[in-house]
Amino acid sequence: MSKTTHQVKVNILNNSESFIGDSLYLSGTFNNWEEQEYIGKIPEKGEHIVFDLGEIKSGDLELKLSRGDWNTLSSTKEGKLEPAFVEKIQKDTEIDLTIEAWRDQFPRSTASNQVNILDDHFFFPELNVYRKVMIYLPKGYSSTDDKFPIIYMHDGQHLFDEAISIDKSGPVEWMVDETLDEADKPSIVIAIDHAKTYELRQQEYLVTAGHGSEKAQGWAYLEDIVKTLKPFVDKNYRTLSDPANTAMVGSSIGGLLTLYAGLKYPSVFGTLASFSPSIWMDEENLYEYATKKLKEKTEERKKQEFYFYIGDKERRFRMMDSSNNMKLDLEKYFAWMEEHFDGKLQLVIENEGKHGAIYWQEAFRKFYDYWQNRK
Repeated sequence: MSKTTHQVKVNILNNSESFIGDSLYLSGTFNNWEEQEYIGKIPEKGEHIVFDLGEIKSGDLELKLSRGDWNTLSSTKEGKLEPAFVEKIQKDTEIDLTIEAWRDQFPRSTASNQVNILDDHFFFPELNVYRKVMIYLPKGYSSTDDKFPIIYMHDGQHLFDEAISIDKSGPVEWMVDETLDEADKPSIVIAIDHAKTYELRQQEYLVTAGHGSEKAQGWAYLEDIVKTLKPFVDKNYRTLSDPANTAMVGSSIGGLLTLYAGLKYPSVFGTLASFSPSIWMDEENLYEYATKKLKEKTEERKKQEFYFYIGDKERRFRMMDSSNNMKLDLEKYFAWMEEHFDGKLQLVIENEGKHGAIYWQEAFRKFYDYWQNRK
């Protein structure tokens, strides 16, 4: 029988002249990202420090270095945060890490100049809440009379700016603005902040109560987008407001909500991009509702597109058994859609993909390339 744990040592080279002698910490999947593990003092430039992680379970080990919190993570020489270092542990292993610089040596905000606040307190009447809404306007927007396609996105805090985004493994933004800054064909993006707590976010993104949410407000939230936010945006900005030029993008439970938006509003959203949708949270109702709605407005359906992304390693609750496989959930739903939906379908599977913003960065880049080149 093969071993289930292995000895792991981490060998860290310091290439930075800053913060010599400060405390150095390590965090990762070995402690479920829940704390910073003290490993010693930052050595002189060009020197190493070795830390014994002890017995680590077989499988992917993810690691990040910091000086004690997410604001002091190590970075590239240019100040960019990189994805967690990943090593597949199958035997006793020694890992080499390098400190090039520290993130807090560089400007905190990473948002493009094209990102603006549409309203710090935009009123959503059905939810009866005020919510921050950001807007990305294409380069040259003020110097042209052109109209632009538009994308509505959930979880606005995580889309543009590292300074306000947070993930279980630290600040990770989707880099939506960087993707659009480099795109050949520009678009407007509307980014709606989620509620301040996970529980309220779940409540606002679910259309059916359950999974700890006694109240589901997803339909109200979508109604606010369609009946209040979109009319305001179309009136005040130069948008191509027809469904062929209007998309919605969401991930996880926001990806599930995006599916419902497409099913209910085919005359509003022509393209729905659902990344890593949490189908398992409302599976029975999703199939029932889709069965009903796909029989309606069939001519509009033929012009709709559903774009799906999933990582091969995505699991509910991070449990790596087949019964919790989110890819299987989506493949099942995609096959069902192929039988019942008359529009266009696209499924992208990332072999090494897991559930998180660092993977949705690339998922958005691929989606936007697809969307701007659609016929």
